[in-house]
Amino acid sequence: MSTAAVTPAPNGSSITQLTARGRSLLTATNLHFAGIAVLAIVVLYLLIHMIFVWQALNARDETALTQQTVQMRAAVIAAQPLRGLDDKLVKSTSDADTFYATRLPYGYSEVAAELGVLTRKANVRLGPVHYTQGPVPGVAALTEVKMDAIISGDYRPVVQFINAAERDKQFFVITGINLTGQQTGQVNLRIRLTTYLRDPNAAEMTIESALPEATAAKSTTGVPAASNPLGAPRKPQPAGAKR
Repeated sequence: MSTAAVTPAPNGSSITQLTARGRSLLTATNLHFAGIAVLAIVVLYLLIHMIFVWQALNARDETALTQQTVQMRAAVIAAQPLRGLDDKLVKSTSDADTFYATRLPYGYSEVAAELGVLTRKANVRLGPVHYTQGPVPGVAALTEVKMDAIISGDYRPVVQFINAAERDKQFFVITGINLTGQQTGQVNLRIRLTTYLRDPNAAEMTIESALPEATAAKSTTGVPAASNPLGAPRKPQPAGAKR
């Protein structure tokens, strides 16, 4: 009786070897390292994603912060004039009252007297002054008075008179100057001025004007009322004023 050796099939042997090798690889340690590797990949992905998100948010935050800063600065600039507004209103009211009381005349007598002082100081001659008065829109307490006069004298004194009128303590506005004649070193100027009459206070209401009445009635329709160089129409006194 003969004995024959049994050789395993090649395919079955290979499968068995691979299965054994796979089992050797699927140990707890290897599975642990594999899990760590997968976790590391996930963490890296999330980290990269968070970096991109942070950059985007940071860019938005910078833009929003810049806009907020610009708006805040604009609000500060806009609010600057309003700071101390109450004090500014009190001061402006006080300044206006001081201006009214010290620089605005209350009667034609003051206007004519001041023009006389200015002409004497400048050494020029003041011709007849024509006065025209009218209301000031929105300010019932003031009356606009326009004056039209002829100034004669040497060139330099005439210029000094104009400069003195503009800088005078009494408020004068020069609205027009025209040369009407020139001879032997002297000039004749037609000068137009404007001032404003205020209401007199209690003390001023008792003062009787020493100036003569105008040779013509004061105009209320825009027609100038003529007077001599020292005279002027009187401003109507308020009711109850002492005459």
